[in-house]
Amino acid sequence: MIIDQHTALYGVIGNPVRHSLSPILHNAAFSATGLNAVYLAFETGDIEECVKGIRALGIKGASITIPFKTTVMPFLDEIDPLAKRIGAVNTIVNDSGRLKGYNTDALGALKALEENVKLPGMTCLIIGAGGAARAIGFMLKEQDVAVSIVNRSRKRGEALAASLGCPFVPLDEISGAKGGLLVQTTSVGMYPDIDKCPVPENILEHGMVVMDIVYFPAETRLLNLAKDRGCVIISGVDMLIN
Repeated sequence: MIIDQHTALYGVIGNPVRHSLSPILHNAAFSATGLNAVYLAFETGDIEECVKGIRALGIKGASITIPFKTTVMPFLDEIDPLAKRIGAVNTIVNDSGRLKGYNTDALGALKALEENVKLPGMTCLIIGAGGAARAIGFMLKEQDVAVSIVNRSRKRGEALAASLGCPFVPLDEISGAKGGLLVQTTSVGMYPDIDKCPVPENILEHGMVVMDIVYFPAETRLLNLAKDRGCVIISGVDMLIN
């Protein structure tokens, strides 16, 4: 990779974000395709100022991750129709100073799931109430999946459930909930807290499909427990690549 005055700059914005595999993947792709570009990780606590920085520095595009997928939206010039319907953005494209937001979480998760299971008619528990949960819940409902939102914070969980038109289940009552599919969308289990699991082990039933969108580590404690109990597991790496 040669970096010069013509090198285009891209990056991933979030907090935390230093664990991200996105710079490795994108820089390898730039190198393989001969694009004069570089992709970095930007960890911040102020998404509004970060967006101003994209404009001021001419950064060509950015991936958006936890916790900014919904809060970034008011600072953009345009939102893609799918991202607007979902209510979350994970990609910004800088088109000559005009910033447009897209959502690729939904399609990435859908493709990863469809490689392993036939979705229509399934019942799904989504753990979390952030931007990824919103995107995945929206897409699963489009596939005729009966979705329930499970979250520790009742206020956020109920708000997302109301937005999606689906039930809300408090996390401490998840043992009474049923679902053939479980999708974990929080940061619980992400490095360095790799020994944490967001749900009680006893809800992981043989034959259940369990997807964790955390990809570092590739197999989280949740996925290891699920595998031991005879579940079909899907790593966050599959979603990331898609």
